[in-house]
Amino acid sequence: MIAYKLFGVRKDGTLQPLFINRRQVIPIGEWLDAETHPRAGFAVRHGWHAALTQSAPHLMARDGSMVKGRVWARVELDGCTLYDRPEAQGGTWVLAERMRVLEVL
Repeated sequence: MIAYKLFGVRKDGTLQPLFINRRQVIPIGEWLDAETHPRAGFAVRHGWHAALTQSAPHLMARDGSMVKGRVWARVELDGCTLYDRPEAQGGTWVLAERMRVLEVL
């Protein structure tokens, strides 16, 4: 399945997860297995989290613009489960067992 995911961008240009396991470097073009890293204040939902569209209002700046240091990427997902969320959180989320970043948008 093709989907979209927000990543943080480090000063060296590498991608990182936004909130959970932020030390991980996310390579482009390599399959990555999902891991579970419980963190206080976050619901434990195993899998790579992505969206069906480039929409995540809850992760944008107050004026609706992109937060500095974040980028959208087109990703390929395997072993997917759909998870209904409110439109204010981007609508349907995709949780996947495996993910590969195809390109930064």
